[in-house]
Amino acid sequence: MTSKKLELLVGLFVALGLAAILALALKVADSGISGNGQTYELYAKFDNIGGLKVRSPIKIGGVVIGRVSNIALDNEDFTPIVTLEIFAEYQGFSEATSVSILTAGLLGEQYLGLDPGFVDESVDTLVPGDFIEDTKPALVLEELIGQFLFSQGSDD
Repeated sequence: MTSKKLELLVGLFVALGLAAILALALKVADSGISGNGQTYELYAKFDNIGGLKVRSPIKIGGVVIGRVSNIALDNEDFTPIVTLEIFAEYQGFSEATSVSILTAGLLGEQYLGLDPGFVDESVDTLVPGDFIEDTKPALVLEELIGQFLFSQGSDD
């Protein structure tokens, strides 16, 4: 009888340990993604988003300042519209801000790179809900390889 009681206690201890590890993993993953919780949205239209996904990071100089919250297709001109969810502590970007779709490494994940542009009294700042006008689409590796092979074949 003591053997079954010991096995039951060991099983309960293991289950509690696994639940604690799962809770810790979820807590760490959540705090790394959400920042302080307060965000605002900006929008950007691209010709080609490549492999950009929802929840892809938005970075300035390698620092994550937000996440992509939505990708939709414009009904008028059928171009992708990306919703940028920026942490509220990063505000005051000028209208000269540009956004590019970049790749981490040669075949790594794609993310949005923000270039804040210049700040001047004559240039307004972006407010929540504004569109970032200056966008640079993703470089698609297959298209680059195709252009390279086509240009090599036309030299003859």
